[in-house]
Amino acid sequence: MRNLLHIALLAGLAAPGAIAGTSTPARIAITTFNDWCFKAGQTVADARTNMQADGAPFTLTFWDDSLEPRPADAPEGVERRCEVAFDGDHTAEAMEALRAQMATAPVFGTPIPLPDTHSPASGTTLIEGRELLRGRVAVVHVGTRNAPAAPVTFMAVDRLYAGLGLPGGSSPQPSRRSQP
Repeated sequence: MRNLLHIALLAGLAAPGAIAGTSTPARIAITTFNDWCFKAGQTVADARTNMQADGAPFTLTFWDDSLEPRPADAPEGVERRCEVAFDGDHTAEAMEALRAQMATAPVFGTPIPLPDTHSPASGTTLIEGRELLRGRVAVVHVGTRNAPAAPVTFMAVDRLYAGLGLPGGSSPQPSRRSQP
């Protein structure tokens, strides 16, 4: 009995991410995305700190126009973006983890048709609109870039300006915060 208990304990500890240092770079990126990219109220500095982005095995793209100026090249209609990109084609694992995250309480909105602000890019494996609370819409996107030579998996969630993407919604608004 003691040996079975010991084996069960070791099996539980050997689960992905259970022991520091046993996670792959892809698992770290996916877990970090799911843990932090759905949280509002972060500045760029907050997100970089929360996600331990400096020295991480992923590249972080983040802004929240409701808190600070957005980049000049930010897509029209996107108020907030959080994206991680990491080496290799890990789209199946990323998509599975993202779907599980969105189904975990509190559930991340309900699927809606893809808003006009977004379209599938080459390498897209998942893109969908999600209606959130208070008339907000988000778009989640998983895919690869630079494939097949040097694939990079990306996971992104964009929150649109209020009213965009819903029936009768407004057209994309300019940045509410001006560039410095």
